[in-house]
Amino acid sequence: MKRREFITLLGGAAVAWPAAPRAEPAPLPLIGYLSARTAEDSGEVLAEFRRGLAESGFVEGHNVAIEYRWLVGRYDLLPEFIGDLVRRQVSVIVIPSGSTSALAQSSYPDNSHRLQHRKRSGRDRPRRIS
Repeated sequence: MKRREFITLLGGAAVAWPAAPRAEPAPLPLIGYLSARTAEDSGEVLAEFRRGLAESGFVEGHNVAIEYRWLVGRYDLLPEFIGDLVRRQVSVIVIPSGSTSALAQSSYPDNSHRLQHRKRSGRDRPRRIS
C-alpha cells in the first residue's frame, strides 16, 4: 500500500468514526410525587423532599426525574393520577405525610377516627424507607 493510499484510508476512517452508532444514555430513574395540596402550598415540604434526595445523592434533572401531580383537593382525580404515574413506570410514588391523611379520609370516610388516633399517638410521622 502506498503512502497516499494509507493516509487517505486513515483520513476516511477518522471522518466516519463520529458517525458510528452510539448507545443512548439510560433514562433517569423516575419518582412520582402526588400531593393533595397545591404546588404553592407544598413549598416547604417540597424543599425538604428535595433536600433529602440531595443528601442521598439524587439531584432532580441530573440523576433523577420527578413527575408531579397536584390534586388540589380534587380527590376524585386520585385513581387517574395514580394510574398515570404507574403507566409512566415510576420507580416509586411519594405521597407527603399531610396528604396521606387527607387522601385516606376522602377515600375511606369511616376510617377517619383511626387516622386522628394515629396522629395523636405520633405514628403518622414520616419514615425513611431504605
